[in-house]
Amino acid sequence: MTPGGARRSFAVMAGMTYRGAGVDIEAGESLVERIKPLAAATRIPEVLSSIGGFAGLCGLPKGLEEPILVSGTDGVGTKLKLAFATGVHDTVGIDLVAMCVNDVLTTGARPLFFLDYFATGSVDVEVGAAVVRGIADGCKLSGCALLGGETAELPGFYADGEYDLAGFAVGVVDKKKLVDPAKVEVGDVILGVAASGLHSNGFSLARKALLEGAGLDLDAYVESLGDTLGRTLLTPTRIYAEAVKNALAIDDGNAVHALCHVTGGGLPGNLPRVLPEGLGAAVHTGEVPTLPIFGLVRDAGGVAEDEMRRTFNMGVGLVIVANEARADEVRAAVAGAGDTVFTLGHVEAATGVTGEARVRYRS
Repeated sequence: MTPGGARRSFAVMAGMTYRGAGVDIEAGESLVERIKPLAAATRIPEVLSSIGGFAGLCGLPKGLEEPILVSGTDGVGTKLKLAFATGVHDTVGIDLVAMCVNDVLTTGARPLFFLDYFATGSVDVEVGAAVVRGIADGCKLSGCALLGGETAELPGFYADGEYDLAGFAVGVVDKKKLVDPAKVEVGDVILGVAASGLHSNGFSLARKALLEGAGLDLDAYVESLGDTLGRTLLTPTRIYAEAVKNALAIDDGNAVHALCHVTGGGLPGNLPRVLPEGLGAAVHTGEVPTLPIFGLVRDAGGVAEDEMRRTFNMGVGLVIVANEARADEVRAAVAGAGDTVFTLGHVEAATGVTGEARVRYRS
């Protein structure tokens, strides 16, 4: 009732439908059918259900004395803007899995399963299938199952042709095999494992420097990159599942003292997270493989070196803090997974030093 007791009347529109409001149920169902075989290809023995139900079921591996579940969640960020601009949608799914799985790996856990959330204003079956194909590829690289996910069609919420991605990974580790950074000590060797590119961090700055500041075209071939700018920027995040598995297979429990996934904040923002109080890292970058994309961003945007280091991975995607006596074994194990590994520095005393200052760059 309206004030004064008068009854409010409404004009009734005949024939209103959910599709007319912007939600195409049939397109969503078509997408589910397209992605079923993609998920099936990632199945592992522990999976107890197939995609399409209300929930995914996954058992725990046999033989664990005290299993600990480990989880990680993330998105892809503004790297998605490059997928929209180039029409290349089958790599950002790898990024999504990598950002979650690489975090889980730092505990020593084996990735078990992954779930994704794909949200868009209007479902484009071809685009959605390409995105999920990338997610499935990431899961296969990680050795985990794509257990399920959610496709949300939200008309009016996203710009035409755009979408957002989020996901989470769950892994498992026997409690006695957890990687415990409390073991880190002065003299430990800091090994770096090469990044494949920018990975999935710093793209707001990269886009501003390259596309706005320098006016570069994503389709243009850049001599220093040996490829187009768009393809270089969309290079998927490296997944380190095999490298970590190999390193942890050195099975006395005292070879790997800590693992660090280098994401937003770079080395200064992430490495201190695995260093006990009173310890720091002396870092030298002489062995780090040079990736031209970082120099291009720096020069195009006039970005200071300190800002580059605290924004981007600068070529180091994963850090392994290794027992000094076992560092060569760890290095060989990681190289056996096909990754490029190099000595990045060593752990030193850093009494009274906090935050990013615990990472000291040395020439």
